[in-house]
Amino acid sequence: MSVSELLKDKPNQIFAVDVTDTLRDAIALLNTKNIGVVLVTDKKGHMKGILSERDIIRKSLAQETGFRDEPVTKTMTKKVFTVGSDASVDEVMELMTNSRIRHIPVLDGDEIKGLISIGDVVKRKIADAENEAAMLRDYITTG
Repeated sequence: MSVSELLKDKPNQIFAVDVTDTLRDAIALLNTKNIGVVLVTDKKGHMKGILSERDIIRKSLAQETGFRDEPVTKTMTKKVFTVGSDASVDEVMELMTNSRIRHIPVLDGDEIKGLISIGDVVKRKIADAENEAAMLRDYITTG
């Protein structure tokens, strides 16, 4: 199964902050939407980075005060692992596992198509395993 098929099963909401927004703005969005990551984009909507709760925790440990009013660009992850919409779910799972990340933006060129989480991948893998088990049961019972 490809990532584009996986994205069809999800709401097409991508939460992002602008490169000029403060970390305080990003934290408010994460809290309001109850999410763990936001993309950081420029005025044209091109992705410039990703900001996760983990990034914020690390920043708070390194700098106890004043960091919330700094631009998100000082805290975000700039080297973002991405995949194209033609990538397979297995490829995404391998990238997430090897890179120890939980979210991967899906891009076609510069256009952001979606965001895949580890939860999306696990949900799909469980559904595939259940479908395969059901087919094997049907095969066995029908002879």
